Amino acid sequence: MKKDLGLYIHIPFCVKKCEYCDFLSWNAGEEERQQYVAALLSEIESYREFAKGYRVSTIFIGGGTPSVLLPKQMEDILQKIYEIFELERRPEITVEVNPGTVDEEKLQCYKENGVNRLSMGLQSVKDEKLRLLGRIHTYQEFVESYELARKAGFDNISIDLISSVPGQTLQEWKEELETAAAQNPEHISVYQLIIEEGTPFYEKYAEHPELLPDEETSREIYLWTGKFLKEAGYEQYEISNYAKPGKESRHNLKYWERGDYLGLGLGAASMVRNIRMSNTKDMRTYLERCDKPKTMREDVQFLEEPRQMEEFMFLGLRKTRGVSKKEFKRIFGREMDMVYEKALHKCLENGMLLEHKDRIFLSEEGTLLSNMVLSEFLFDL
Repeated sequence: MKKDLGLYIHIPFCVKKCEYCDFLSWNAGEEERQQYVAALLSEIESYREFAKGYRVSTIFIGGGTPSVLLPKQMEDILQKIYEIFELERRPEITVEVNPGTVDEEKLQCYKENGVNRLSMGLQSVKDEKLRLLGRIHTYQEFVESYELARKAGFDNISIDLISSVPGQTLQEWKEELETAAAQNPEHISVYQLIIEEGTPFYEKYAEHPELLPDEETSREIYLWTGKFLKEAGYEQYEISNYAKPGKESRHNLKYWERGDYLGLGLGAASMVRNIRMSNTKDMRTYLERCDKPKTMREDVQFLEEPRQMEEFMFLGLRKTRGVSKKEFKRIFGREMDMVYEKALHKCLENGMLLEHKDRIFLSEEGTLLSNMVLSEFLFDL
């Protein structure tokens, strides 16, 4: 019987790198983009034998900004995937798009080639905040792109927003989220700004936390977000993600539920049969070895059972429905209460975790302090 598989395809190009972004991406000319697409097609082709053991249920094309590619380039990538991999009857196929890089022709191409979900990088509805973040588009350009996507027939659209940006107040955030939700997308991701080392934002704000919303404001923003979106018909299903019923990101759920997924493209990460690995981040190496993936892998790690248990807990607890004791025993043959007796007792006792029937999940307070709570489930190996 074929195993379930998700595919992640990385497109490392963008028009301009945002001020907060530490992803593997840069602005590239048409020749470099075409070289990369050709290499990506070779890498996909190299998995022909591997693919025989799997059936793909989700595809996520991310970046960077995949929508900078020409329609023909995107078509070639998708058609090569369909040639090599068997897909389930109703797969979820997502492409990340950014306003200002997508038009009617591209959207029509996506639709004709099986894409049924778009993830749109809005980030803010206020033009001054978009400029601060280093985005290339205005809010009006987002609205135009969004309306084009609806006109093209996309009925499953996710939008990304960033909260707790410099100078933001709770009232400003309320106005932002109300405006964004009024567009009525099927899915909303809200990521609290993290100041990542090596970014322009790190240079500006790492030593000036007073320019960012304080801890209490960020807390209020987070709690109000969940309350407002619930009233607007969205269910929070993960720490940063909200969806209308049945519109959760099936691909992202694979990450949190430790399903198998294969990363294709520069720097793409995979988790297959409890082996975690990444492709090289060096473009020259990738172009030279794209047809022999084993020769360009980095950080290859087989997860022994203790690491698998850790991931089951700290990834699974990111979901609002948490983790199942029965599922833990089915996978590992051991009782969760025995393996994590101290951690569970401590976190249930201090109210960071809650228990209902078979499931353990974060409380509201536990969600706010999630990094601290999740660290309780790491073994001292």
